[in-house]
Amino acid sequence: MWQDNSAAYGASSSQNQYYPQQPVAPQPGVPLQFYAPSPVGSTFYSGSRSSLEGHVGAQGSIQAGGVPPGYGGNIQPAGGWWTAFGTGGFEGEPPLLEELGINFSHIRAKSLAVLNPLRRVDEHIMDDADLAGPLLFVFCFGTFLLFSGKPQFGYIYGVGVLGSLSIYTLLNLMSEKGIDAYRVVSVLGYCLLPMVAVGALSVVVTLDGMLGYVLSTLSILWCTYAASGIFVAVLRMSDQRLLLAYPIGLLYGCFALLSVFNVGVGGGSAK
Repeated sequence: MWQDNSAAYGASSSQNQYYPQQPVAPQPGVPLQFYAPSPVGSTFYSGSRSSLEGHVGAQGSIQAGGVPPGYGGNIQPAGGWWTAFGTGGFEGEPPLLEELGINFSHIRAKSLAVLNPLRRVDEHIMDDADLAGPLLFVFCFGTFLLFSGKPQFGYIYGVGVLGSLSIYTLLNLMSEKGIDAYRVVSVLGYCLLPMVAVGALSVVVTLDGMLGYVLSTLSILWCTYAASGIFVAVLRMSDQRLLLAYPIGLLYGCFALLSVFNVGVGGGSAK
């Protein structure tokens, strides 16, 4: 019985094929078991292990000879921290600018719609409303006025907030569809772009004269026409465009006064 158990244990051991065995002289009446070494092409722990051989290329792709095509893969480099600010971002994660609601292609499309108000406005242009472009334009407008010697950040903020609330109230009273305050602020901010150009011109040219009055008047008409066109297209109230353009023109007229005159300096007098 002891001989049978040892034979069974030897049959289950896989180390005999790696370690050479000492030759044992046959004894009469004792059954011996001989194990031939595994062939070279055996797949049971073969010495070559061809299924795991391979090489990593310059781009990190793994090419394995024994791996089926369906199990291939590609190793991408992790990249630096600036990868999150691009259009691709990290693998499986949206870019940081997309998470913040900043889309440069949409900002460009809306800016071009304001710069070319004679073009037909798409009614879905404000479906993806954002404040990145308006905040940028307002900041540039205030900065240009500051460089021209007119620090008007407080007035720009006050006129913008009160004007946006007023236009929001009027639009919801005049239209059946209605609009939220977020989109109102977005449209009014994007349509401020011609006024930003006037503010940039005030850095090199004094606007307190005939040239400034003409340019400010043209910028008011431009901003008003662009904003009323977007609101009319979004809210489908083309029959009320002139009635809608009047309060919008008053709002942009206040911004034009801030760009032409130096308000709030010298005891509140306008110079």
